[in-house]
Amino acid sequence: MSNSAEKPEVVQLPAEPPALAPVASRRAAAQRVREARDRLTSTSGTRPAFDSELLRQYAQTRLSASYVVMLLIVASGVLFSFWMPLVSAAAWTCGLLCIHTAIIRSCSQFISAQPTLIEIRKWRTRFIVLDLLYGLGWTALLIHPSGFDAVSNTLIMFLMLLVVAVSSMLAASLPIAAFAATAPVTAAIAFNFALSGTFGNYVLALLALAAEGYFALLAHQLHSATLATLEARAEKDALIGELEQAKAISDEARHRAEAANVAKSRFLAQMSHELRTPLNAILGFSEVMKSEIFGAHAVPVYREYSADIHNSGVHLLNLINEILDLSRIEAGRYELNEEAVSLVHVVSDCHHLLKLRASNRGITIHEVFEQGMPRIWGDERAVRQIVLNLLSNSIKFTPQGGDIWLKVGWTASGGQYLTVKDTGSGIAEEEIPIVLASFGQGSNSIKSAEQGAGLGLPIAKSLIDMHGGTFTLKSKIRIGTEVIVTFPPERVMSALGPMSEDSPPLQPDYAGMRPPEAPSTSRNKPILSAGTGL
Repeated sequence: MSNSAEKPEVVQLPAEPPALAPVASRRAAAQRVREARDRLTSTSGTRPAFDSELLRQYAQTRLSASYVVMLLIVASGVLFSFWMPLVSAAAWTCGLLCIHTAIIRSCSQFISAQPTLIEIRKWRTRFIVLDLLYGLGWTALLIHPSGFDAVSNTLIMFLMLLVVAVSSMLAASLPIAAFAATAPVTAAIAFNFALSGTFGNYVLALLALAAEGYFALLAHQLHSATLATLEARAEKDALIGELEQAKAISDEARHRAEAANVAKSRFLAQMSHELRTPLNAILGFSEVMKSEIFGAHAVPVYREYSADIHNSGVHLLNLINEILDLSRIEAGRYELNEEAVSLVHVVSDCHHLLKLRASNRGITIHEVFEQGMPRIWGDERAVRQIVLNLLSNSIKFTPQGGDIWLKVGWTASGGQYLTVKDTGSGIAEEEIPIVLASFGQGSNSIKSAEQGAGLGLPIAKSLIDMHGGTFTLKSKIRIGTEVIVTFPPERVMSALGPMSEDSPPLQPDYAGMRPPEAPSTSRNKPILSAGTGL
């Protein structure tokens, strides 16, 4: 058994380097223009869309932490009721809860609304004012005269740090609001500790200022991270938009190219039919004149001219047939007339047809066929055309005294393969995609005296693709070319399983029915007496 065929190699044309510089420069210019416009229209130095998104995140954060802040306010009021009158503690708790309710309501209204650029400025100012009132409310509690003993100072310091931390985290998307909520508390506590005149209180005042600076820096970092996330998301959305636009343009261009290709194929098919009609007359009359059927020419050179006309007409007819086949394949109008085909038999017939041409060039064709190979299910005309195209190409580009090997055998997967290998001039690796394209010719083909249209290999590849097989072309300069065509295992007749349905009976079933009567003796009577009652 011969070696199995290899999988076809996919060779792509070297793509031209994309013009990245113009695209990058246009994108950079658009970015600069967008940033300048955003700086002119923004209220915080960022993009207007970012201003709205930052305010939305601020409102959502406030709403998500509303119950936590409410619990903190109530717990602080209950705790300070031990150091201050109950009525004052209750009044402070109710007042701060009212401010907190106003903040929550404003956040809910902002999320449900679709604010414009002017309204965003108003909402921004409203949030800052409400946070300032919220901070002043905490200031009124923390600077309440409760003595300067160690317990009260520790409690006030702890509560101040807690309020500053919570406010900084909640208002990180709006740093000005965070500063408005925490600065009054920190300033009042630090000033209150500084008035005591003791070293310990001075330390607590410095600690309060340091805590304010730390949490302000932390809020700024959170704001920067949020802004960077929004910018990355905006860049991603812009890139997705550009990709979708490019995809739409590419799809439109592809549809136009496919429509143009179909129109071209239909035009070629129509023109091929129109050209073959007068060409048949040219071939017929030139054949008559070349053969001198009605008498010898008065001038002998006319016979040579008639032969040239006939040979040119045959060449043109072959070219038109190839164009017609290719156009039908590309237009999707080529239908396979499938039947059981012996691949070995088809290759042998093609070898017999082209044997004389190969002998005239001194080329030896070797056959290496597997014995006892079953038939395949395919189009015999298409398979024959594949073999003829490959073998004629090998004869055309193989020098005198060269060799050609025809091999037919099994593939590793159970299919069948055909190999045509020659000792010709070969094809350069970078020219393989060219010769596989329609009307493509390599440099050796252009220099050859027997030039063609460059449709033999593309037609063979298209036909084997319609059979679900593979087409592999291997070639090296000054060594030769090898073409491997494989048919899938599904097309091998021996691989087809038996039909599950039973065949119909040859005789009708008379079970349970009245048996037919015995044939009468009238069939032995002469034909002349039939129907006469005799």
